[in-house]
Amino acid sequence: MSKKRGLSLEEKRERMLQVFYESQDFFLLKELEKLGPKKGVITQSVKDVIQSLVDDDLVSKDKIGTSVYFWSLPSCAGNQLRNVYHKLESELKSNKKRYVELADQCEVLKKGREESDEREEALADLKAIELKHNELKEELGKYADNDPAAVEAMKEAIEVAHVAANRWTDNTFTLKQWCSNNFPQAKEQLENVYKEIGITDDFDYLELAPLPLRAVGDLEL
Repeated sequence: MSKKRGLSLEEKRERMLQVFYESQDFFLLKELEKLGPKKGVITQSVKDVIQSLVDDDLVSKDKIGTSVYFWSLPSCAGNQLRNVYHKLESELKSNKKRYVELADQCEVLKKGREESDEREEALADLKAIELKHNELKEELGKYADNDPAAVEAMKEAIEVAHVAANRWTDNTFTLKQWCSNNFPQAKEQLENVYKEIGITDDFDYLELAPLPLRAVGDLEL
């Protein structure tokens, strides 16, 4: 035998509403939890089902003293449905009005855009201009290295690198002098070490040469 299908949330809501409509009485939650199984709604689901009905204004809820009571009358549900109907009807009218306005705007915008030889020619000219714009944009990108801001940033970076290089050159000379003063007997061995690591007789401070620049107009196109 196939397993019995459980009730959907909507079915549970309808059955719990029947409890209120049939008795037209006030109930505590614990009373509803006892009545729910008689309608096929398990006790554990009653609280959530009732709360969903309260959220949709189909069931009223109020605290009297220390107890919370729930109730719902057929007339209350009818009023609620009528309110929903009027709200939806108002939204429908508003949407219809907006549709007519948008349709009118569409017709206005279509004027002057009818298919014609002049329009086709204008569109072709526009496309050609867009292509030319993209070509010039790509060409301009080739000269980014000659941008004044980029050149200035490059000059500053070169100056920083120049100062750092000479600082390490100065540190190297200081270290050589320290070695000579403290290990005079190892002069020959130290000279060999210097040569192996690239410190030759022409090792000296760097001079900063002017940065050669070509004007954009001098570049080959």
